[in-house]
Amino acid sequence: MTRLLPLRLSLLAAVGVALLVLPLTGLILRTPWTALIGDVGDAGAALRISAVVSAVATLLAVGLGIPIGWVLARGTFRGRSALRAIVLLPIVLPPVVSGVALLASLGRSGAVGTLLNNLFGITLPFTIAGAVIAAAFVATPFVSLVSEAGFRSINPGLEEVAASLGARPWRRFRRVVLPQAAPALAAGIVLGWARALGEFGATITFAGNLPGRTQTLPLAIFFELEQDPEAAFSLSLILVVVSIAVLSAARHSWMR
Repeated sequence: MTRLLPLRLSLLAAVGVALLVLPLTGLILRTPWTALIGDVGDAGAALRISAVVSAVATLLAVGLGIPIGWVLARGTFRGRSALRAIVLLPIVLPPVVSGVALLASLGRSGAVGTLLNNLFGITLPFTIAGAVIAAAFVATPFVSLVSEAGFRSINPGLEEVAASLGARPWRRFRRVVLPQAAPALAAGIVLGWARALGEFGATITFAGNLPGRTQTLPLAIFFELEQDPEAAFSLSLILVVVSIAVLSAARHSWMR
């Protein structure tokens, strides 16, 4: 059965879709298809660094974000709302502010950064480890937010039944909670990875834009935009294709 939609809302929706589609269409039209493979090959180092940084950052985001989501979904302690606000703050912070905050805490003169340097000789700024930390910092809230929603959607009565049968808390979490929350967790992981892959502001501020060392694909696009705009269009198209693939992979999890 065809459902009729209000004309005014349909027109506004059409304008909104056009606003989103036009820039992507312009990117496709400006991409030099004959030089696409060569441009991507020239950015091989940035592609490899992006793959490593986004993968490791996603592991960190998942390892930290899922427990945070569980605590926020099931915890009944005082200050839970304040904790949720702090956890989600990187989502709304300007990326450069996130980078400055990381420098203030983990930089050579930061409180934690000084301890790491003096005790273990570890320096995070302007290293690939710093790029991983920056990406994980902005990706963890996405994993946490979607995980919390997934955990809240589970019927607590099932956990109570498992507890009455003698299942300990970790076993209940592993055998009852995780399977039911799996679609939401999968969506959170994909979103976290996509956010880590596309991170720019915090990375360039905290880890720098060092070719072959900390220059990820978004940073390479920024660099090429000043030197070779055609190459920047090619690399941007690659990220668009990857983003579409990510959204397609996560679509079924969101729908469920």
